[in-house]
Amino acid sequence: MPEIIRKGAIIESAGNKPKIIEEFIGRVNSGEEKISIARMKSPAGWIEPGQKPEFHEFTIVYKGFLKVETKEGEYEIKEGEVIHCFPGEWVRYSSPGKDGCEYIAICTPAFSPDTVNRDS
Repeated sequence: MPEIIRKGAIIESAGNKPKIIEEFIGRVNSGEEKISIARMKSPAGWIEPGQKPEFHEFTIVYKGFLKVETKEGEYEIKEGEVIHCFPGEWVRYSSPGKDGCEYIAICTPAFSPDTVNRDS
């Protein structure tokens, strides 16, 4: 029998400005540890601390653009594009565009504050 998830759980975000994280599937909203799926809405000028997560993160941008910094370079992920960041890679996300950014983040295993390893 299918499971219907009618709404996500709002999770506190990191960064210089408030970002809305609405987790539909994951440790907080559904108890799922293998994968998390969350809708993100970041305001213009938002930037989060760098991190070295212990999970794969697939990011699908559907409004605006997301700036993704890694040790190898900087990338602008635009509407309709996806970036896949690997476990153990240093990465920092931001939304420098005037309208902010809206995107879906899929993490496997599921996102956890204990395994994101944010810069101090």
